[in-house]
Amino acid sequence: MVSKQSVTRGVIFRIALTGICAALIEAVKLALAFIPNVEGVTLLTALFGYCFGWTGVLSAVIFVSIEPLIYGYNTWVLSYYLYWPFVAFVFMLLGKRKVRNRVALTAVAVLLTVWFGVLTSLVDVGLFTGFLTDFWRRFRIYYLRGTWFYVVQIACNAAVFPLLFRPLSTLLGRLRAKFLPEREKIAKKELKNEKNT
Repeated sequence: MVSKQSVTRGVIFRIALTGICAALIEAVKLALAFIPNVEGVTLLTALFGYCFGWTGVLSAVIFVSIEPLIYGYNTWVLSYYLYWPFVAFVFMLLGKRKVRNRVALTAVAVLLTVWFGVLTSLVDVGLFTGFLTDFWRRFRIYYLRGTWFYVVQIACNAAVFPLLFRPLSTLLGRLRAKFLPEREKIAKKELKNEKNT
């Protein structure tokens, strides 16, 4: 049986981990803010979803909740709430399936980055200009206007993911195994300790 102390310790650790992950995402975003659309948020959000599951998804939600406190509110807040937890969720599913192929992980990251440009343009055109009159024409113009920013974002993730995702996910996996043992492992250890006493 899992002790109450072990469960409490695990919950406290997950709460702290969620805060640390959200703060790290925010810190990396702020550190790279001076370079237009070169970002580390996709990498970290993907890593935390991949390695920490729902804790990573929650850290993405907290990151998005911090953003308007720094930058104010606008349509991008809706886009961020839709996009960043989704990135963590997709990579959580890849982590559960134990996908380790660099090409596959990079391809998913690049596709999600492309989706970010489409999503933010859809939300901006839809919320700023309305849904009815000439929506797709206005969307196309708006999207094409941001093409160079999207290209930089896509190139950044296409370069960063094959280089950093696997080594960082291995490191985070080791840390997870050390500090976040699953309940079954805790139960087996406690059962073994009870038999020895």
